[in-house]
Amino acid sequence: MTDTRLPGRAEVLQMLAAFGQRAAETVPETVGSLELTWLIAEFEQRYGVELDLDDEQFEAVRTVDDATAVLSAAVLAAAGADRTAGAAQP
Repeated sequence: MTDTRLPGRAEVLQMLAAFGQRAAETVPETVGSLELTWLIAEFEQRYGVELDLDDEQFEAVRTVDDATAVLSAAVLAAAGADRTAGAAQP
């Protein structure tokens, strides 16, 4: 994992603001599918992991808070899987 600290709501708002080239204060609370795709790419790049969200996780993301929670959990799971896979190799 490249960055060791997961982003909070304010940082996720900043990421979404960059997607629309707008101020963070103008980002709506709801997260659309294109915005979610953007966030996934941002999280993957920032943390150096590949996120594999299932349909249930995608459907759970409706708000900025949902995105923060689901993507943070996915990063932790991916980082844990990477460490486990790395430990299994000689």
